[in-house]
Amino acid sequence: MRAITLTEHGAPDVLAVSDIPAPQARPGSVVVDVHTAGVNRADLLQRQGHYNPPAGANTEHEVPGLEVAGTIAQVGEGVSGWSVGDRVAALLTEGGYAEQVEVPAGQLLAVPDHLPLEQAAALPEVLCTVHSNVFTGAGLRPGEWLLVHGGGSGIGTAAIQMAKAHGAKVAVTVGSDRKGDFCRELGADAVINYREEDFVERIREITGTDGQHGDGADVILDVVGAKYLDRNLKALALDGRLTIIGLQGGTKAEANLGRMLPRRLTVMATTLRARPADQKAQIVQDVAGSVWRQAMDGEIRAIVDSEFPLEDAAAAHQRMEDGENIGKILLRVAADS
Repeated sequence: MRAITLTEHGAPDVLAVSDIPAPQARPGSVVVDVHTAGVNRADLLQRQGHYNPPAGANTEHEVPGLEVAGTIAQVGEGVSGWSVGDRVAALLTEGGYAEQVEVPAGQLLAVPDHLPLEQAAALPEVLCTVHSNVFTGAGLRPGEWLLVHGGGSGIGTAAIQMAKAHGAKVAVTVGSDRKGDFCRELGADAVINYREEDFVERIREITGTDGQHGDGADVILDVVGAKYLDRNLKALALDGRLTIIGLQGGTKAEANLGRMLPRRLTVMATTLRARPADQKAQIVQDVAGSVWRQAMDGEIRAIVDSEFPLEDAAAAHQRMEDGENIGKILLRVAADS
């Protein structure tokens, strides 16, 4: 089968189409014929050599890709509730940039006939990431303020919609007016241009009343990491929760415990890819029983920036590196839906 493999780490042009053996469904798993694969920031980090596949990944052929949509081609022993031909989306550990991928059955989501597979492919990673971090981990409640860094990203556009559907208020940081306008159209209550404004001061102004500074954000969803740690702590309200899901701004920083203790602040840091299969399955099932239904009904939309053919994976990575995308970038693997 055709797949995008990594034989070395480096710039986008190290991504190349290879011919590798097709997977076989082992007990507890299925094989999916991939129609569309999602492109994620983690894929870029893996290509650059900064995000190695977790234990148990394919060591012979390193194939990026953390989410796909397609149809089931094989069903392994012990799998129930799924059949050949079912339309599915899937959360993966690896392997999505290929014509077929093996998936543990617990990481599948059913896709109804009315939803195009390319839209379904844009959903598993963002919905699972936001749900597990913002709602399960940080416990965002209706009426609270959520601050999302990178509001125009795939994660950001999903977080805006999910938080608003939950009854929360949302502020986002963006790097351009174009992205800010789009976030407002999606439902963001406030937009902060991080190139022109101090997000700490702005979130306190935004959450204030009667011209007074407010306490800050109740929950912050952060993809930057070390560079923003101290400022994020300053931007949190009393009992605020910071959940870090990315390290675009570095890995090491000092935290002022003297600020955290009296304000009862919580800092969490998680990755989805490295979680064991049983935890991933639980997250997928939590999503299936809640926000997935909203996505299938159109209440939460898949925001697709652009699609590239599988063989143009390098161009897809370059678009994400350039920071121009609003929403998800996809790789089209199959010609039909």
